[in-house]
Amino acid sequence: MRKKVENIVRHSEVSEKAIEAYLVRRCKESGLLCLKYSNANTTGYPDRVVCLPHCNVVWVELKSKGKKPTKLQEIRHQELRELGHQVFVIDNKEGVDKLISDTDVMKEYLNSIHE
Repeated sequence: MRKKVENIVRHSEVSEKAIEAYLVRRCKESGLLCLKYSNANTTGYPDRVVCLPHCNVVWVELKSKGKKPTKLQEIRHQELRELGHQVFVIDNKEGVDKLISDTDVMKEYLNSIHE
């Protein structure tokens, strides 16, 4: 029974839902807008759009730990990249932290608000 509880707790830390909640929280802490993207008529696009100043956005596909995008999602990601958008696939909280701190657009933005 104890092993079952440990597995449930571990899964809750690496589930897509937990990672998405973490992304939303980290964006809010950084003063960024993180919108849920959903289009009933078109599927496969990333889960979230992070809005930055100066008309910049980054698309974020969230996955449970170790999971990969579907073929349709990969096609949609490529469509966005061909239009010049940045698309990130993240399957853990460390990936969220890296996105917030390492993305060039994010760095530029975060530096501007801390000057």
